[in-house]
Amino acid sequence: MLESTTNSSTLLNCHIYTLLPKPKSKPSRSIHIYNSSIYKRNKNPCFHSLSSSLYKKQLTVSATKKQQQQEQQELLSQLGTENKSVEEKVCDEGTDLGWLSALPHVVIASMSNFLFGYHIGVMNGPIVSIAKELGFEGNSFLEGLVVSIFIGGAFIGSISSGSLVDKLGCRRTFQFDTVPLILGAIISAQAHSLDEILWGRFLVGLGIGVNTVLVPIYISEVAPTKYRGSLGTLSQIGTCLGIIASLVLGIPSETDPHWWRTILYIASIPGFILAIGMQFAVESPRWLCKAGRSDEAIEVIKNLWGPSEVNNAIEDFQSVIRNDGADLDTSWLELLEEPHSRVAVIGGALFLLQQFAGINGVLYFSSLTFVDVGITSSALASLYVGLTYFAGALCASYLLDKQGRKSLLIGSYLGMAASMLLVVSAISLPVEKEFGNTLSVLGTTMYIFFFATGAGPVTGLVIPELTSSRTRGKIMGFSFSVHWVCNFLVGLFFLELVEKFGVGPVYASFGGFSLLAATFAYYFTIETKGRSLEEIEMSLNPNFQGKNK
Repeated sequence: MLESTTNSSTLLNCHIYTLLPKPKSKPSRSIHIYNSSIYKRNKNPCFHSLSSSLYKKQLTVSATKKQQQQEQQELLSQLGTENKSVEEKVCDEGTDLGWLSALPHVVIASMSNFLFGYHIGVMNGPIVSIAKELGFEGNSFLEGLVVSIFIGGAFIGSISSGSLVDKLGCRRTFQFDTVPLILGAIISAQAHSLDEILWGRFLVGLGIGVNTVLVPIYISEVAPTKYRGSLGTLSQIGTCLGIIASLVLGIPSETDPHWWRTILYIASIPGFILAIGMQFAVESPRWLCKAGRSDEAIEVIKNLWGPSEVNNAIEDFQSVIRNDGADLDTSWLELLEEPHSRVAVIGGALFLLQQFAGINGVLYFSSLTFVDVGITSSALASLYVGLTYFAGALCASYLLDKQGRKSLLIGSYLGMAASMLLVVSAISLPVEKEFGNTLSVLGTTMYIFFFATGAGPVTGLVIPELTSSRTRGKIMGFSFSVHWVCNFLVGLFFLELVEKFGVGPVYASFGGFSLLAATFAYYFTIETKGRSLEEIEMSLNPNFQGKNK
């Protein structure tokens, strides 16, 4: 992710540049870059960021191959000496803090996920009090509608998010999106009729739908490659903290029938923090370059990735813009073309399998599972689940940039399948009731933990990494719309299936989908760890006409 100017690689580069002359370019490469820049300069303002003097220097070449080889050998020798000394110094001084410059910006963006988690949990306890006060107590359909209309708004928000991000950029879209989030929370809090609470929940869902698409895009585009996975998991951690906060704040609603208004008013506060915080956050340097604001893009790269990364980053951005075009909006029909169609199918399939693997059903049924072992408070059971999820998200943050996305995703689904097998065995096999209940709780806890270490965070992280810069917003919007549809279907039919077939067969089907998801991830996803977004895009597009073509 974002590399600070104090990390080891930047220290090395800055130190070496003060001692060594700039290595000479190869003639063919220098002339190619120069000619390309002249041809494209008027098409994209990003090319104005490189001065004419730089192109003249790139035209300077060695007289013979022998001289080039000698200079390269001398350079490599000196680089090795400096590298060793600087690495030793960094190891003595402490750990690499290259992620530190990006952290404040990622934390602000993750406030959106905090809101997402808060609104997931905020209705769990107070829905009975709301129904009683607003006059639809005992009507299970209307109670379900108040909860599920949130998903309808989120679906519409996801579909519309791609165009907003393309035209406005991430920062302005974040700020624009706080309007329905804040209004929805306030309307819900002061509702005196069913219609008002429904409108409030719909507006909140609309804002959440945009943000669930926007956060992974923003983090993937501002984060330095080395830390993109670890920082990307902060969004999942934000969701966990939001769920836990809503559950803790919702405890008084068990004794105070009007407390639900207070916790819904509180839901508007993170929206204000997000709107103000984004005023001080950086814009995606990739979007800035595409929009022709190259000076701002260079400044962002300097501050977050380090001065040594500027030239390489700008050159990569230019290569992608040459191939994709510099217009800020794309058509949905482009998702039908290769390679965009392939990535869109992968994104949609990953979210479909994630939801049909049963996370929402297991979370719903977890409170009943914990009752069997003596945890009678639904709030306490939900809090236990939230803490388990939080622990898994922390593990994912540590492992993503070490083990990689693909292996973590496969291992996560295999662990979920094994957990469901444990629960099904506890239900189906003739074991003592107390022992069976313990196995059920263990299997449920393991399932939630494994989901939080891979299937949860990796799915949202890997899709923007696989997409091209041109269609990233649209493909993410499509993928999350599939997520919300599947989320709704699982919630709609889960209890009916349990009543008809029993918990064992339904959980067995969740295990089967988990195995199917692991197989799909093995054959249809690629490892993106340690690769820039531009490098990934070039490798996936056989027709790419960038700098290496």
